[in-house]
Amino acid sequence: MQHEKWRENDSKLLTVAWFSTGASSAVAIKLAIDSVDRIIYNHISDQHHDSMRFLHDCEKWFGREIEILHAPFDVNTACKKSGFVNGPYGANCTVTLKKKVRAEWEKKHEDFHLRYVWGLDAGEVARVARIEKAMPAQEHVFPLIDRGMTKSAAHKVLKASGVKRPEMYTLGYSNNNCIGCVKGGKGYWNHIRIDFPEVFKARAKMEREVGASCLNGIYLDELHPDCGRHAPPVVGDCGILCELMAI
Repeated sequence: MQHEKWRENDSKLLTVAWFSTGASSAVAIKLAIDSVDRIIYNHISDQHHDSMRFLHDCEKWFGREIEILHAPFDVNTACKKSGFVNGPYGANCTVTLKKKVRAEWEKKHEDFHLRYVWGLDAGEVARVARIEKAMPAQEHVFPLIDRGMTKSAAHKVLKASGVKRPEMYTLGYSNNNCIGCVKGGKGYWNHIRIDFPEVFKARAKMEREVGASCLNGIYLDELHPDCGRHAPPVVGDCGILCELMAI
C-alpha cells in the first residue's frame, strides 16, 4: 500500500486528528497527541452549543489548538437542496456537511502524505478494514482499538481527567451528533420531541417540504409519542463510518 513507504522523518508526512466533539474522539486524540501535527473539527450549526465548550476544554487538556472548519449550511438546508433525507446507505447531509468539507481540505493538502487519527473504539474493530479500503491514499491510526478501549472506558478517562463530557451525553444520548440527527429511530425522535421541541418541529416541517422522512414509512408529524425504545436513545456516531455509508 502507498503508506508503507512513509517514514516518521518524512517531511511530507502530516498526522491529522479529526475531532468530532465526542468522548471517544477526544480520548483517542489525547492518547496520540505526541504524534499529532494538527487537530481539526468540522463544525455544523446543528450541534449542541455545549460542543464548543467541550472543544475548548479539550484544547486545554491536549495543550493544543483545534482548528475549526465550517460546514456551508445546516442539516435542513442540506436535505432540501438534495431532496433526500435518509436511506439504507446513510444521510445526504453527511456527504454535504462532512465528507465534502473534508475532501476540500484534502485537496488543499494533496502534496502531503496524510495520516489520520480516528476515535473508533474496541467494539468497532471489524470496521477498520472498511475504512482502510475506502481511503487507501491515507494511513489510518486507531488509538482506542490499539489499547482495547471501549466507548465506556473513554467516558471513564474523561471523568478521571476532570473533563466534563458534552451535554448531549448527560441528557441520555449515546453520541454527541447534531441535535435531531436524521439517522435516529422512533425512540430517539420522541426523546428529541421532549428535549428539543423546536428542532423536532423544524425537522418535521422539512420532511414535508422534501417529501421524504427520517423514519421508514412514517413522517415525524405522524409519530406517536409512545413509539420507540424507552431506554436511552441510541443513534450511530456521525463520524468517519457515517461518511463511508453515505451516498
